[in-house]
Amino acid sequence: MMKTFTAVGGFVLALLTFAAYSSQARLQSCNPSGKIRGENPPPGQCNQENDSDCCKAGDYYTTYTCSPPVSGSTKAVLTLNSFQKGGDGGGPSECDGKYHSDETPVVALSTGWYSGGSRCLNNVVISANGRTVTAMVVDECDSTMGCDEDHDYQPPCPNNIVDASKAVWKALGVPEDNWGDLDITWSDA
Repeated sequence: MMKTFTAVGGFVLALLTFAAYSSQARLQSCNPSGKIRGENPPPGQCNQENDSDCCKAGDYYTTYTCSPPVSGSTKAVLTLNSFQKGGDGGGPSECDGKYHSDETPVVALSTGWYSGGSRCLNNVVISANGRTVTAMVVDECDSTMGCDEDHDYQPPCPNNIVDASKAVWKALGVPEDNWGDLDITWSDA
């Protein structure tokens, strides 16, 4: 009985060690690159459409120059963004210098996944809620900067964000009162 317990215990310990090492290795592949200090935006200058956060004076925000590795089914968090003129996305999209209707399935990717624009105007496939939708990459969700006019006085994006138009949320069949943050997987189309 003791030999069986020891063998099982040893196997469990080895499995836990491997899992911890794998998690640590994944985390090491994309460490924070720094922090920026927030300042309060000028009155009326932070658009909080879609429950967007505004920077706060004295708060520190983590920045990243990388994102987790991309696979055939990359885990991410879907957030809501308006790419329309006057929307919470700020200025025109980085990829084409244009605004995009909320009824068009478009996304912005965190800095590492945006990869200097290499995914611009390419499609990605997003899966969640038992459904799949194809959307075009039109912008970067900047993980390196924020809290300034160029970023609509919003904090930097985390490194695992797919920031999507309302059309993407609708196509995934997510009830509107649940829009905001959703665990998804995505891949290049």
